[in-house]
Amino acid sequence: MPSLLAANSLTKTLGSKHVFDEVSLSVHDRERLALIGPNGSGKSTLLRILAGQDRADTGEVVIRKGVRVAYVPQKDEFEDGATVRSAVLDELLACMKRGGANAPAHLHDEHEAELAATLTLDRVGFADLDQPAASLSGGQRKRLAIARELAKLPDCLLLDEPTNHLDVEGIEWLEDVLTNGLGAGLGDGPFASIVVTHDREFLEGVATRIAELSRQYPQGLFAIDGDYSEFLRRKTEFLDGQARQEQALANQVREDLRWLGRGAKARRTKSKSRIDASYERMDELAELRERNAANKATTIDWEATGRLTQKLLVARAITKAYGDRVLFRNLDLVLSPGQCLGLLGRNGSGKSTLIKVLTGEIEPDPPTPEALRAAAEAVNLPPGLPPPGTVRRADKLRTVVFSQHRTEIDPGATLADALSPNSDAVIYRGRTLHINTWARKFLFRAEQLKQPIRSLSGGEQARIHIARLMLEPADILVLDEPTNDLDIPSLEVLEESLEEFPGAVVLVTHDRAMLARLSTHLIVIGFGENGEAGHFVDYEQWQRADAARKAAAKRKADPRPAAAASAPADAGSDAPAAASASAPAATPKKKLTYKEQRELAEIEPEIHRTEELAKKLEAEMNDPNVIADYKKFEDVSRAFAAAQAKVTALFERWAELDARQ
Repeated sequence: MPSLLAANSLTKTLGSKHVFDEVSLSVHDRERLALIGPNGSGKSTLLRILAGQDRADTGEVVIRKGVRVAYVPQKDEFEDGATVRSAVLDELLACMKRGGANAPAHLHDEHEAELAATLTLDRVGFADLDQPAASLSGGQRKRLAIARELAKLPDCLLLDEPTNHLDVEGIEWLEDVLTNGLGAGLGDGPFASIVVTHDREFLEGVATRIAELSRQYPQGLFAIDGDYSEFLRRKTEFLDGQARQEQALANQVREDLRWLGRGAKARRTKSKSRIDASYERMDELAELRERNAANKATTIDWEATGRLTQKLLVARAITKAYGDRVLFRNLDLVLSPGQCLGLLGRNGSGKSTLIKVLTGEIEPDPPTPEALRAAAEAVNLPPGLPPPGTVRRADKLRTVVFSQHRTEIDPGATLADALSPNSDAVIYRGRTLHINTWARKFLFRAEQLKQPIRSLSGGEQARIHIARLMLEPADILVLDEPTNDLDIPSLEVLEESLEEFPGAVVLVTHDRAMLARLSTHLIVIGFGENGEAGHFVDYEQWQRADAARKAAAKRKADPRPAAAASAPADAGSDAPAAASASAPAATPKKKLTYKEQRELAEIEPEIHRTEELAKKLEAEMNDPNVIADYKKFEDVSRAFAAAQAKVTALFERWAELDARQ
């Protein structure tokens, strides 16, 4: 069957910049294509062309007859005064009115459009459909933008950096939608998709095909079938071969130059075809060198102050609430050199608020009665602990903050002004560097220095912010969503630089691969039912605890064993005789042995004991004495994870035995 959508020999130029040349790409039924590439390589531009939002200079986009294409851009825009419901419904009605290839063929009148909007929003997870779109968090706005396109039941969904504003839960939801579809009457299973993303977990677990847009490749594009691991393997093989080709060609060109340089008399007798071939090889070598040198990631070297203080920041029993909404309660934490504290939580859970409390931008609430009572009863506390409800910072502590909003740079300013506002040089590690040299360090060309910031890609703007922060010595680096818009090579270099940073790092990111690699301590805001934050020693431990919590919530909602829960609701109803006769005979359940009967009798008390142990260990993890002792905290955290895993295993065994009883 022909492809759903195909781009043939697309070329695009923006002003004086040649974005891409002769690029061809296609996507087939239910294929999940991930489009990656360095910042500024033209991924968003290519996606807009595929969506019909922009035109290529040359080439064509061919869409199979009857195929509906939907597009979710990076920036989510809604009409003034729009509600969650109207944002989707108005778009459906507008599409029905416009008609054309992308019109929602399953809708015939306004009533059907209302039902489709309501059903889609319910499946996406919106409870209050009359909530103003303007009041939504960044992650909720992204969900709404995706829901607006899903309601059209597209055959192919195009998404530009959808994970930038989604929290981890939102990313997992999106992965499930792309892999399995929305269900509940909303389309026949999964659909095809093209996603521009730098999320490596997404690339590994969801993508069925990966294409990289880059000047590294002869045709400007390198595509393989498979996941990210397979892509990296094949890419390495290709680039190694291209490097060997450059070396072999360089040897030939050296021989050509010796041959051409033998003097005027010898040159007159030379074959014109051989001379032409020599110059062609020189041109080919220059092109190969340019490709192999293209898109090398910058090196990031954060400047630390060299402070030797073991406790840079200590927060004790801090609480922050707005009205009745508690963001976090009685939270303890210690930041020391070499630590990376990962902050996790849903959009709007309070991660940015916690950062503001830690940096002193806002004050915590007065200590809670529980915190004061615990402080009065505590004995043998470690020295240097601040009073409950306060944050103690080391003397002359220097904190550098990378804000996710990045509003401190004027979009109308030039790149040169943004990199060095006051002169044509910067002072870095005591040395004076010309702005051209500083710009090259971050992969900017000299001719870009006069460009306004608004004309640069999101990834290029992110690199400007990193360049500015690198000039400031820091004891603590606070990075609030630093990965948004960064390409994969830049992400990997950022990770390496943070591993080598001698100070402390506070990291808020939805990039699961980065959290798993860097975090030495993880705090999950909103993990407890009453505003308590969860402490975890690493990302994997949190994943296990989160899975156990979800399993417990599912059991609480439906306490029946899995076999009973999945049985027909009316098992005693009269079924057609033919259907009964044709149904396969059920496999008879093997009765419980005496040993298994004893195990079943003992398993429930064991569950209660293990749950009590997990609760006790969780309380220990929130004890300031334990938090202050990193080794002890790690031991308690691992015991807590083991207890949670045991509870999950016990429940699964109980369900199995009970179903057979």
